Amino acid sequence: MAVHVLELHHHGVRVPLDKVEEARQFYAHVLGLQPDLARPEIPFVPGSWMVVGNPGKPTTQIHIMGTNGTPPPWAKSAHQDPTRFHVALAVEDIQETRAELDRMAIAYWVMEGLVGPQSLQVFIEDPAGNLIELHQIGTCRCDRSVVTAT
Repeated sequence: MAVHVLELHHHGVRVPLDKVEEARQFYAHVLGLQPDLARPEIPFVPGSWMVVGNPGKPTTQIHIMGTNGTPPPWAKSAHQDPTRFHVALAVEDIQETRAELDRMAIAYWVMEGLVGPQSLQVFIEDPAGNLIELHQIGTCRCDRSVVTAT
């Protein structure tokens, strides 16, 4: 078996703290993306979630994360830091996904409650060290059905 990915939800990009607004303006005015105004407050990480897709029909998001290059205090370490560049994918059931990763002996780490009370993010790395976030569909603002419903 393998983990069953349902959707691409977001791509996380880091920008220097003093470039957060400039980056938001770039994504809005150059690429025509709209900010997700319901982005939760993430301690020590200013930024914007930019919606990709036509109004009312989002396809994914780009998460702009302001950082000075050091992990926020809630990160597990410099390596286990969800503000690293990453791609986020939705899965049907995050607990089944964790069980499958365990079965395949794939190392992962978890963040709970960061972007909301139901938030459970599982992070893995591909063989080249690229960070991949997995989360349960319907629990992230970047889920098409959640964004469309608001």
